[in-house]
Amino acid sequence: MKSVVFTTAAIVLVAAAGPSSARTIRIPITRVGTVPVPCANETLGTCHNRWHPAIRPAATANPGDTVIFETRDALDNPFNRTSTPATVAAANLNLVHPLTGPLFVNGARRGDVLAVTMVDAIPGPDHFGYTVVIPGFGFLRDVFPNPAIVHWELGPEENQFATSRDIPGVRIPLHGFAGTIGVALGRPEIETAFLREDQLLRAGGFVLPPQPQDAVPAALCGPSGSARDRCLRTIPPRENGGNTDIKQMVKGTTLLFPCFVDGCLLSMGDVHFAQGDGEVSGTAIEMNAIVTVNVEVRRGLAAFGSWPKFESSRGGVLKDLEPNHFIATIGVPVKPAGVVIAEETWIDGVRLGPLTNQSEDVTLAARDALLKMIDLLTGPESPSSARLTPAQAYILCSVACDLKISNLVDVPNFVVSNFLQLDIFQGDGE
Repeated sequence: MKSVVFTTAAIVLVAAAGPSSARTIRIPITRVGTVPVPCANETLGTCHNRWHPAIRPAATANPGDTVIFETRDALDNPFNRTSTPATVAAANLNLVHPLTGPLFVNGARRGDVLAVTMVDAIPGPDHFGYTVVIPGFGFLRDVFPNPAIVHWELGPEENQFATSRDIPGVRIPLHGFAGTIGVALGRPEIETAFLREDQLLRAGGFVLPPQPQDAVPAALCGPSGSARDRCLRTIPPRENGGNTDIKQMVKGTTLLFPCFVDGCLLSMGDVHFAQGDGEVSGTAIEMNAIVTVNVEVRRGLAAFGSWPKFESSRGGVLKDLEPNHFIATIGVPVKPAGVVIAEETWIDGVRLGPLTNQSEDVTLAARDALLKMIDLLTGPESPSSARLTPAQAYILCSVACDLKISNLVDVPNFVVSNFLQLDIFQGDGE
């Protein structure tokens, strides 16, 4: 069958009853059939994959308007239902994250706060998701060096569960949210972020500096772009929000972003069908999506804090995310002698290497709790009806386990607990 390309020539305005009435505005993307075209091929001017305040707005809204963002997935749709681990190994990470926007909010000024209330986040029309292990990335990148993929079928609205042939007998409920959502940094904030990350990079930290290759928009951020050295990657969260991957930012929450430029310039993408606290494999259930938000402006409030916050706008938001049944492992900062965990190789391997117990180390405690959960899921007491491989267990933890800090006082062993949602083991037909 020949593919049909669907495009929208302009931003759609719906139900504008008068000059003072709230409107619904849609920021579209181009699809071939049900699948989005790559960000670099977007002819509507609604996609970018770097942060810079000179990126042109894709749409304009007034305070009080409802805005619908059509989004691509985190890696710019490189995978489908036939993708293999070899496909994952070949993924181009320069394309992370394609974001829809920016949205210019009329009347918003530097020093204000943009309040973005999450109304809904649902799968795009292909109803496909994935979770991957990318070599060199993820919390246990030294333990899981090989690529892996789990393909997810994302149920329709009346059956909002994700199931997978790769992990049979598991159903993950929809708790959709934008893993990456934020406003533009101003030029002073761009410089501040660049300098501190460059300092860390020179000290040996794991930092992704500006990368012009495959940057969008190319004229600004590409190899010949006028701002190629200051178009920041979208991987780390910063003062503007961005890639926070906070699973609690679901519908019913209001996200509060300080405005660093006039119009605030809101963008989003990297939407997750569901995620565990920690997103440990490096990905959640990734999907292209339809996200609906309401935007408001709170005057002058950025002076009370230059970093984002979020709050509940309805009762029961956190309760809805909690499992009815769980089992949890307990992690403390212990390890085998001779091991320096991947996250700490840049610090001081000479001192850390010989130790089997580290002091007040939350990262090592989280790793310990995660490894214990993987052992549980792959062992004889696993709650899964099908025997899981270590890679399957790692991926399942990324979408259905919650790492939580339990104490930060009992020296030297701070405690991190890892909660597994037992509710997911219900079988495809239940």
